[in-house]
Amino acid sequence: MHLSFWCLYFSFFFYQITFLRHREDINIGRSFVDAISNVFFMGIASYLNYFLWLPRFLKHKSFIRYLIEFLVPFTLIVFIHISFKRWLYADFFQHGRTFFGAGRFVFQHVAVTLFIVIFVGMLRFVEDWFTLEARKKEVENEKLISELRFLKAQINPHFLFNTLNNLYYLATINSPNTTEVIEKLSQMMRYMLYDSNHEDVPISKELDYMQNYISLEKLRLDNQVPVKFDILGNPEGTTIVPLIFITFLENAFKHGVSNQYKGSYVDVFVKIEENLIIYKVKNSILPNANKLEKSGIGLQNVNRRLDLSYPGKYILEKNHTAEYYEVILKLIL
Repeated sequence: MHLSFWCLYFSFFFYQITFLRHREDINIGRSFVDAISNVFFMGIASYLNYFLWLPRFLKHKSFIRYLIEFLVPFTLIVFIHISFKRWLYADFFQHGRTFFGAGRFVFQHVAVTLFIVIFVGMLRFVEDWFTLEARKKEVENEKLISELRFLKAQINPHFLFNTLNNLYYLATINSPNTTEVIEKLSQMMRYMLYDSNHEDVPISKELDYMQNYISLEKLRLDNQVPVKFDILGNPEGTTIVPLIFITFLENAFKHGVSNQYKGSYVDVFVKIEENLIIYKVKNSILPNANKLEKSGIGLQNVNRRLDLSYPGKYILEKNHTAEYYEVILKLIL
């Protein structure tokens, strides 16, 4: 930005003192040196203010001190620059042309130099504003990442609480499936502790995790409840935010099925397209089941994670009747 400004200023000044003056005595070489000197001396004044005087002013906040620090070296720089110009155009004085010695020239030169110094100083505030905005964005992103990690961390105890309840139930009835449940739980915990720490995971691993969970629930229910898990499409090469599907599946088993209710069922459907995933969970409604909205942090958690991970790129539909509850999630990858 600074380099562009000085190149533009040099071009404008050089054009102004050559091509805009229709005289025969124009010296291109001298005009070039004049333009270079303008950039040099104004650059010195501008960047002394940019790097030295302005930062000091922003610390001590004393305008009078700033003026004292600024005016003395500024006056010296302008004096040297004017003296250089008068030397450069010395032959003009020999021909009786006294513009460079007039008070009008001095005032004009001081005004232009002051304007350039102020303009470059303003660039500092523009840069500081952009830097501040970038830092605000960075802090905001860090907060969102921290919140996302916290939400993901909540899934572990939430899942473990439900699964340990299932394991406790099997242990109390001395079920022969207890060992298999522990093995499945071990596989799932391995996925949760290691694979799910990545920002994205292959959807095939997420589907394996869900199948293990369904296997646990089937064991708990003694395979008395029909469960369908259909996958359409090729999961290879597709990644997804980990543990984004499990909450809906947990709620389906928690609120929709029971060994004592013969109409219980759970239907799970996953369709994988090139840039779209459609995930459906449909389950029966138990006669005395509480509403899902009172199911705890699970649904609030997954909704917040969707907002953070797929902002504006997901559609979540919930269909609730007296006979079934259905969740349809569409993710745009």
